[in-house]
Amino acid sequence: MRGQDQQIQAAVQEQRGRLLAFIRRRVPDPADAEDILQDVFGELVESYRMLKPVEKVAAWLFRVARNRITDLYRKKKTASLEEEMLRYADDNEEGALLLADVLPAADDAPENRLLRETLMEALAEALDELPKNQRDVFVWHELEGKTFKELAAETGVPLKTLISRKHYAVQHLRQRLQVLYNNLFTD
Repeated sequence: MRGQDQQIQAAVQEQRGRLLAFIRRRVPDPADAEDILQDVFGELVESYRMLKPVEKVAAWLFRVARNRITDLYRKKKTASLEEEMLRYADDNEEGALLLADVLPAADDAPENRLLRETLMEALAEALDELPKNQRDVFVWHELEGKTFKELAAETGVPLKTLISRKHYAVQHLRQRLQVLYNNLFTD
């Protein structure tokens, strides 16, 4: 055991400076860089403790560091995606385009009434083609005006799942209604 400790200590003293410089070139936050360095050395110690000594220590340390850096960026990307989804779920977000925003005015003008009826019929047909869970989320959110947070509380379905279901519903509806849109609104 004493020999292993000496090998680990020698590797840490020998490689610490180079390894930290390598990590800092790839990770701008000094605290994150230091955390990665400690994780790498912790993994080295663990490897020796599990009786799996490392033959080419320097190469192994740099490979583990690259993997930890990749993990850090994946984690940040996932966190960023989750924040973006939550912003999308916030119905008070400015610029959110709802179905009511694209339908013609609900007045008594004959052309608006006919256009509105045509669009709603096409929408109803396209909605019938959706799986029930996607259709329900779309209807609840767009037509009934419920927020994703309300839907999550009412249904017990995770927020991300509800957002995903609506996303797939919207993709299908866009594709399905594109022909009608082209016929009505383009020359």
